[in-house]
Amino acid sequence: MNCSTTRLGPAGRVILGVVTLYALLLIAPDMIRPFKPLASFGVSMDSNGVIYDAVSPFEHPESSPAAGAGIVPGDRVDLGRMTCVPVGTDACASLLAIWGGVTFVMPGATVTLQLLQVEERPPRAVTLTAAPRPRGLLLNAVLMLDQLAGIAVVLGAAWLVWLRPGAMTWGFLAYAAEFNPGQPFVFYAFLQHWPRLYVAAAVIACVMQAAGYVGLLLFALRVPTGHSAGAWARAERALPAVFAVLLLLSLASLGNLFGFRTEALSRASFLAGFAVAAAALAILIGRRHMLAPRDYQRIRWVIWGCVIGLPTYQVAVLMQSTSLFTPLLGGGSAPEYLTGLLYLVNGVLCLFVVEAVRRRTVINVSIPLRRATLLALVLSLPAFLLHQQIEVIDHLLHLPEWAWFLLASLLAFMIARLHDLATEIADHLMDRRFARAEHHLRSVARAIQHATSRAEVDRLLVQEPAATLKLASAAVFRDIDGVLRRSAAVGWEADTSETIDAADPLFARSAHKMRDETPFRLHSDTESNAALPDDLARPILAVPVASPRQTFAMALYGSHEVGTDLSHRERALLAELAHRAESAYAYLEIRRLRHRVEALEQRAQVAPAAE
Repeated sequence: MNCSTTRLGPAGRVILGVVTLYALLLIAPDMIRPFKPLASFGVSMDSNGVIYDAVSPFEHPESSPAAGAGIVPGDRVDLGRMTCVPVGTDACASLLAIWGGVTFVMPGATVTLQLLQVEERPPRAVTLTAAPRPRGLLLNAVLMLDQLAGIAVVLGAAWLVWLRPGAMTWGFLAYAAEFNPGQPFVFYAFLQHWPRLYVAAAVIACVMQAAGYVGLLLFALRVPTGHSAGAWARAERALPAVFAVLLLLSLASLGNLFGFRTEALSRASFLAGFAVAAAALAILIGRRHMLAPRDYQRIRWVIWGCVIGLPTYQVAVLMQSTSLFTPLLGGGSAPEYLTGLLYLVNGVLCLFVVEAVRRRTVINVSIPLRRATLLALVLSLPAFLLHQQIEVIDHLLHLPEWAWFLLASLLAFMIARLHDLATEIADHLMDRRFARAEHHLRSVARAIQHATSRAEVDRLLVQEPAATLKLASAAVFRDIDGVLRRSAAVGWEADTSETIDAADPLFARSAHKMRDETPFRLHSDTESNAALPDDLARPILAVPVASPRQTFAMALYGSHEVGTDLSHRERALLAELAHRAESAYAYLEIRRLRHRVEALEQRAQVAPAAE
């Protein structure tokens, strides 16, 4: 079945709506945190009940309710007394408030912790009242970016299902619904008032986590074509068993809610994510050479998205929800803005996946990687230099919110301009192949202006770009009374059409751009009445050679021979050639008409003399 022609049925639309709504319901409430921050008890506990931090997220011990009550790292919570058997008790509610290593609670919340005897500290009950979590401009900015990126990831994955429904896109949606940059702390903090709902949501999260991991593997087995073959198709049969194992491991990690020590299981559950990420990456790398050139370039986008996005997300979860990184962090928890930045990097995965799935031809993945790296460097520099200074300025001046908004807007503008400049310099220094091509095609553009015939203009528009940019095809169709007739071509075989109607469905989506004389993309899923080249030679870009009053020709270009799309700078070069060709065609037409007029005048002068 061709995934491009498949449409979601009524049941599929309902499931898509439910999954999307579930994912958005988890993360959207955190959009209010920059304006109404949550609170914290200042205590972090692992799944064995061991307290490994009694200060974070507060900067000083005297600000932490836990440290103020005498709680220190190494104290142990009595899981036997603080249990969710039965669910709905005050003890269960108190445990849920500090469960999972992340202590986000509603302002004014209280808990009573039952602590075991540790060394000389006797068993005791400690009642804590949550204090507002510290907030700052950097943390708020990172949080807003995380939530916006999380919403974009979920909507992007849902859009892929709507656009191309199939096991491939459904698998990625299952992953994106549970593993995205958005943070669900307001949702779970709100549920702490209803322990039964909280535990039910935790069980649902375990199911979605296992489904997300399996969805990622299914996606890796089928991307970008939507199907798998051979040994990879047989590997799909093992996915139900993988789901069962992951689900049991995830559910078992909830055992500390019922009096069991499950830190080892919790770590195993999180580390299973690394194993799944490694397996998905291995599958993608193993499949890449089995694909056609165009699909090979698409899967490279997915591979790099996984290399960047999957490890950073897993590291962020481990830093935030377990004590695994505690020794590396000096005995405390990771700063919230650091984990937030790691979550944000995960959004790169979805951006790359959406591009690889929705487009049949993609540009070389090195281009967005280079620009993303530069953006990260440009953003990290002011964040590193200014985050402490901003807090000091805020403390001294107490600027109003609108002033900070203006300052942030100015900073964003300056960063954008710096990124543009850095990208231009990096492209010039690192892409020497394009620099040579640009130099040559600019000389071709000058040659077009001095061409002495339309055939020479046709040749320069076709052969030079095809050879210089290594294109699979190029052709020029001159406009003759609304019919485009091929006058020069590379990569167009004898069985392809010599003419294309200007009203052909191939151009229908971009008819207004034809009138504006601007290049436009030719969609691969659009039917055409003309016989076009196949595969890489099929034209993907149309460049009108026209003036506001007249269309002279249409230049059609295919993708690169290696399967990549034309970049923005390459399209600009081709547009410049077309602009020069328009002037050349106009000049040659005027010269032809002038010669005809001169010939007619000579004939008119000769005729009376003959009489």
